Amino acid sequence: MTGLVPGFTGGLLDRADHLRHDEAAVSAAMGNWQARLLKLHAWEPEVTDDGRLGWTMLTEAPDEAEFVLLGLEDGKPRFAAFTPGEPAPPPFRSPNLFATLDQLRPGEAATFAAARSVLDWHARHGFCANCGTPTRLFRAGWGRKCDQCGAEHFPRVDPVVIMIAEHDGRALLGRQASWPARRYSALAGFLEPGESIEEAVAREIHEEAGVRVTGVRYISSQPWPFPSQLMIACVGIAEDDAITLDDNELEDAIWVSREEVRSVLSGGEGAFLAPPPYAIAHTLLSIWAG
Repeated sequence: MTGLVPGFTGGLLDRADHLRHDEAAVSAAMGNWQARLLKLHAWEPEVTDDGRLGWTMLTEAPDEAEFVLLGLEDGKPRFAAFTPGEPAPPPFRSPNLFATLDQLRPGEAATFAAARSVLDWHARHGFCANCGTPTRLFRAGWGRKCDQCGAEHFPRVDPVVIMIAEHDGRALLGRQASWPARRYSALAGFLEPGESIEEAVAREIHEEAGVRVTGVRYISSQPWPFPSQLMIACVGIAEDDAITLDDNELEDAIWVSREEVRSVLSGGEGAFLAPPPYAIAHTLLSIWAG
């Protein structure tokens, strides 16, 4: 629909699914002199001055580390390390990570997103959801297996709708109290079981802002590695512009014109601060404003 590329997409890796069931091939990849390990410090990537991820030798990982095969880059194996017992990362992004994400090239950000999400999943899913027994890593790090009951577990992705309601040439934006001052963004919420994307969009907008929408249309999607979500960006047509705010969800909600959105996105004046460029809300607003 557009030439705009959402953040964390455009991955550079061949995920090499054909290797994941072949333990000998994975072992050979780990022994390949061109194999590299992603540099992460407290779950955050090391980034070079030209916006690329930092890599090192696999021997630099802790002795107890287990390896996830992220894929092949130009035929060269790329790994991330998981250390059993390491606490899962916090749910928030640090100021340092905010700055780092702004520096990363798009394809590099996609590699980090995959690594961050799968490592976070390992940190949170060390026990079998079926019988409670500790599980072990398998499929080159893209699954965990329970030797007690035989259950196999795979990294989960949680679908989230993120959307704007449109009315009379204006878009509905909201803000949460924890956000930086003046930051407004698209509304968002998790899909629920037994619900379509269109139904989730309509439900979330009505729950959070009291606005009813129809004619929901899909715009784009984005992996969001905090911890592992798929953001599904949409636009819906509002029946009216009356806002009834759910203050458990939002601190405020406003209608903004296309002209104001264009000004803010281009660095000009406006009543709000736009979401960061790597967030799909920024892409959604850019497409809508254009």
